[in-house]
Amino acid sequence: MSTLETGTDHLLGRIEGHVAVLSFNRPEARNALSDEMYAGFGKALPLIAANSDIRVLMLTGEGVAFCSGGDVKGMHANNSGGQKASLEDGIARLRYIQAAVSGAIRKLPQPVVAAIPGAAAGAGLSIALSTDLRVAAERALFVTAFANVGASGDFGMSWFLPRVVGEAKAKELMFTSPRLSAREALALGMVSEVFPDASFTDDAMAYCQSLAQRAPIALRYMKENINRSGMVTIEAALDAEAVAMSRTMSTADHREAAAAFVEKRPPNFDGR
Repeated sequence: MSTLETGTDHLLGRIEGHVAVLSFNRPEARNALSDEMYAGFGKALPLIAANSDIRVLMLTGEGVAFCSGGDVKGMHANNSGGQKASLEDGIARLRYIQAAVSGAIRKLPQPVVAAIPGAAAGAGLSIALSTDLRVAAERALFVTAFANVGASGDFGMSWFLPRVVGEAKAKELMFTSPRLSAREALALGMVSEVFPDASFTDDAMAYCQSLAQRAPIALRYMKENINRSGMVTIEAALDAEAVAMSRTMSTADHREAAAAFVEKRPPNFDGR
């Protein structure tokens, strides 16, 4: 295991085998977001994207929460204080940090798995939804939360949630903000697996390590193709598939997979 530099204690980073791990680390505040976290993502995600030895990113939280979203106590203090930033400055700042976190996670070449040990609320849920796959502990809770604080939502909630649960259900969840259990989230397709609380950390890592054993070049092209699919014509999608398929079938990983199939053994992919 090696350290992955984030530049802050609010976002911990490490690499285990072919899996990078970023972990929200403000457990005393249920991992509420901070400027230090935004900067940490800005530093760590480009390092991960440029490292072909990292095949999967696991995003998780320290303690009993994934991420509770924005720091509401901090918002209240700012609202009660004196001089405030202009509206235009606030818009520019939010655009920047959204792109540095949810936008960058979406664009990351490697598959990203959110390992959700507890509450994912508000922007924390938005960030979880920006990942490619999500697994949860039995105790995990999912809350859109924005309606409860008189806000419309950020970090991509309005874009990611309808793509996961459908438009009408997304509106219901955002308008009424129910507390969903892990099993309810599983039924809605918001998570792929629910693991026992006691073994969650190990189970989530095993899930990511298993994914990292698959052909990494193929997974990257799959993610790219699917991410693109909702924004292009069928003709453009077919053209991109032709390029990606030809490239992946020219790799050493494809030749290894074909040999392993004939020899009735598991393939050993090395990302070439």
